[in-house]
Amino acid sequence: MTQMTRVRASSYALVAALLVGLSAPVAAAHPASHDGHTAHHRIPFTAATVMASEDGSSFTVEWKAPGVRHVAVRAGGRTVASGGSTGKVTVRGLPAADRQWFDLVPDRGQGLHLADREIRLDGGVNFRDAGGYRTTDGHWVRMGEIYRTASLDKLSDRDLAKLKRLGISVDYDLRTQQERTSAPDRVPAGSRYVVADVLGDLGGLSGLPASPEAAAQLMVDAEKTMVSAPTAQKAYTTVLQGIADADGANTLFHCTAGKDRTGWANATLLTALGVPRETVTADYLASNTYRAKENAAMLAAMPPAQAAVYKPLLDVRPEYLNSGFQEVTSRYGTFDHYLDKSLGLSHRDVRDLREDLLVG
Repeated sequence: MTQMTRVRASSYALVAALLVGLSAPVAAAHPASHDGHTAHHRIPFTAATVMASEDGSSFTVEWKAPGVRHVAVRAGGRTVASGGSTGKVTVRGLPAADRQWFDLVPDRGQGLHLADREIRLDGGVNFRDAGGYRTTDGHWVRMGEIYRTASLDKLSDRDLAKLKRLGISVDYDLRTQQERTSAPDRVPAGSRYVVADVLGDLGGLSGLPASPEAAAQLMVDAEKTMVSAPTAQKAYTTVLQGIADADGANTLFHCTAGKDRTGWANATLLTALGVPRETVTADYLASNTYRAKENAAMLAAMPPAQAAVYKPLLDVRPEYLNSGFQEVTSRYGTFDHYLDKSLGLSHRDVRDLREDLLVG
């Protein structure tokens, strides 16, 4: 098989997985209660990120904490940097670790425990932490508990050991039976494997769209199916209720590319937790960054006209996710009603999710 044939075969399989896999909607969520909380105990950070360098030798830590005079940045039990209410520092010389964790400790209020969102693997792409985002009411989604990713079939033994150390104990597979059979997951020993097939028997891609515009429309329509298809509703119910009942178990969910079916799963989770739509969209669009090298290689191996049609299928775009949110509004009126009527998540279930996954 030639290199071009291998790339095309891989691309067709990926596109089939993407297109048959619809994407879905999002909207507002239940307000979280602040009863009993005082400003003294709340998290003062309005923004905070950790970003590793390409070679992993240094880390950029950035934050905004209005009203705070001093923030200490701690790693491995010692202070490695500090700053004021806003700061951006680069930390080097830390000992090797699966993930470098940083504690941002303000002079008042509660601190944050953060790491770079991406988990770098030998045989996987787009593997990242679902946490580290601020909600509309000032809470933060806890990091180190929920992960999203693409295929797991090519993980190395070293990758599996890393996931074991990260405590991954539940794997939700959003793919079709054909995908699962042709590329079975590799998961750490002892992890629970759960099938949550979003597409079921909806069928595969019968042929390539005729134009880039038609390809983009296909993705828009697919996103709506993520919301409305019975198989999708059942799959996302399995994932969201499973996370709500997980009792602290570290969980991951994934599809083939980790961007459409997985993207909607994470958009639903973050929205249920109260993360603002702008942040949810940014997380969704980040697949373009984390999949950039792989997508570029696929497109480079195709004739220009074919690549032009493929590109919208490999992309994630705001209009794709927006069509899912619009479908939620059209069918259910509000996101809360979508969670309740489509996914069976009651107010109590959402409250449990928030109690488990939010800090502050």
